[in-house]
Amino acid sequence: MTMTDLFFHDMTTVSGLIKEKKVSPIELTQLLLERIHRYNPVLNAYIKVMDDEALSQAKELEKEIMEGKLRSPLHGIPIAIKDIIQTKGIVTTAGSKVFEDWIPDEDATVITRLKEAGAILIGKTNLHEFAMGATTENPFYGAAKNPWDLERIPGGSSGGSAVALAAGLCFGALGTDTAGSVRLPSALCGTVGLKPTYGRVSRHGCLPFSWSLDHIGPMTRTVKDSAILLGYMAGYDKKDHSSADLPVDMDWDQPLDHLKGIKLGICYEYFLEGVHPEIEQVFHDAILRLVDLGAEVVVLKLPGIEEAQWAQRIIAQAEAYSFHEPILTHRSELYSEDVKFRLRFGKDVSAFDYLKAQKIRKKFIQDVLQATEEVNLLASPMNHNPAFKIGSVPPEQAINNMFHLSKAPLVSMLGFPALALPCGFISGNMPTGLQLIGKPFKEKELMQVGELYEKSEHWVEFIEKNKAYE
Repeated sequence: MTMTDLFFHDMTTVSGLIKEKKVSPIELTQLLLERIHRYNPVLNAYIKVMDDEALSQAKELEKEIMEGKLRSPLHGIPIAIKDIIQTKGIVTTAGSKVFEDWIPDEDATVITRLKEAGAILIGKTNLHEFAMGATTENPFYGAAKNPWDLERIPGGSSGGSAVALAAGLCFGALGTDTAGSVRLPSALCGTVGLKPTYGRVSRHGCLPFSWSLDHIGPMTRTVKDSAILLGYMAGYDKKDHSSADLPVDMDWDQPLDHLKGIKLGICYEYFLEGVHPEIEQVFHDAILRLVDLGAEVVVLKLPGIEEAQWAQRIIAQAEAYSFHEPILTHRSELYSEDVKFRLRFGKDVSAFDYLKAQKIRKKFIQDVLQATEEVNLLASPMNHNPAFKIGSVPPEQAINNMFHLSKAPLVSMLGFPALALPCGFISGNMPTGLQLIGKPFKEKELMQVGELYEKSEHWVEFIEKNKAYE
């Protein structure tokens, strides 16, 4: 096995090599930093590479291994962090000029938990400014580039995290998802992304886009790796008012070998409207594979979709403007035209409309739970259109990018867990994704189904062999 091969392995494999002392945390970190500095100037996955901090962590963790201590499967594994999540003593820009020099004095809760588990923070990844966009075309830090085609977007807003994963510049990453920002870049870059249930992972220490829609989620090469990361990220946190005090169980010794008894719901309205023909074909092929594995498909309808879409936009716009208004009023020149254009809509949202939207949201969640009572999961295409070329959509049209590229926002509105995973390729050798949507706090079932599909299609091995960027 060459070191180049190692960079594209999953966390579980690398963790085993560290445990067996075949690879040391110091050696792994040094080699990965060399690779990052070689390729990041082209890919622009990272805003900040944490050379000194990462090597310092690696030395401490290697010493512990020599003493017979292994904290977790994440011990010595380099992880990338979306640069909207606070890191103590390390600049956290949120992809903006506003916070370009801000150095937090505390870690976000997820960072504290990952450090305790022995993960090495390798760097802060590029993102759409303030996570408010679907392309990661950042006017201040440069556009992140899709490793499968450098002229195309990687999706967003967690585009840098997906690029780093796809190009072998980290072994796992954190992203945030308010309207699809973990799942869309995962689909466009051929990686796995999980939006957990709302409340499963603390958002304390993450700059908000829309606090009642925001999620933090893991991004990895395999479903199992996402489950491992989630297991150490999740759990109750009194610092986050939305945090759920529920047990977290992401361990399973034996993977599923069939899907008999699993009912898979498909809603053609909304979720399959306007899908690119090639992507639709790949999606139907994925469904046939799930049926071959034993799943039963149930076609269903979800009530109130149109009304819920209105409510989602109202909530996101109002909450975003509420957070930014004090800064925007006095320092508007620090914002790009793209984000200023988005924030204008929130200024005009009335208290009546905001409260009405939240009421609609509550009813929509109840109605969807009732409509899906007899199914285990929902399935849909993750991205509805291929990644377009960087710079091809002007700012005044960019506000619709997420809705054009995917139907992800409605799932963030529901707060249900959703998994994006590779399901094939379309023209130009570009990856596309499948979305599986679970019931609240049923991440384990969701990911076990996803893992079986993943292994049945061998996409992990295919992507590893046909490296996105080498």
